[in-house]
Amino acid sequence: MTDLAIRNRRAAAMATLIAAAMVGLGFASVPLYRLFCQATGLNGTTSRVTEAELPKHATGETVVVRFDSNTQPNLPWDFRPEKPMQQVRIGERNMAFFIAQNLSKRPITGRATFNVQPDQAGGHFKKIQCFCFTEQTLQPGERVRMPVIFFVDPELRKDPDSKDIQQITLSYTFYPVDSPAKGS
Repeated sequence: MTDLAIRNRRAAAMATLIAAAMVGLGFASVPLYRLFCQATGLNGTTSRVTEAELPKHATGETVVVRFDSNTQPNLPWDFRPEKPMQQVRIGERNMAFFIAQNLSKRPITGRATFNVQPDQAGGHFKKIQCFCFTEQTLQPGERVRMPVIFFVDPELRKDPDSKDIQQITLSYTFYPVDSPAKGS
């Protein structure tokens, strides 16, 4: 084999390796971006925490939390918050309920995505428990109440970008899942 043929094979192998790495990075980018957003609150993404991370004392201040619900057009569910708004004490554990009903004649599995507005509040809105962490399968006509347990971190008032926020919107959109994950 000539030197030119060897160089061409090396170049082809290197190009193939780079292409494979870029495809792999493309698949990894969505979960990596989601982890980054959850860690930083970027784009209104909330943080998932445990009950142990609840602040020891609530502040005397309050903020209004507005709940928004949507479904993708091809998901035949009625989905809405039980109460559209709550006034909550900052640093205190709170619970809200959403109601979902399958309006079809077949079982359907859905998954909710979420965000918080304004974006600056995302890193300070902490969810302890949420139906959005797992897929939800509803039988035909089934209606369920789904809880969200959360708190607003007192750091909200110390952050110069969020200290004046008086209302936070927690928004969910349910999407159909083609095939439910095992254990759902």
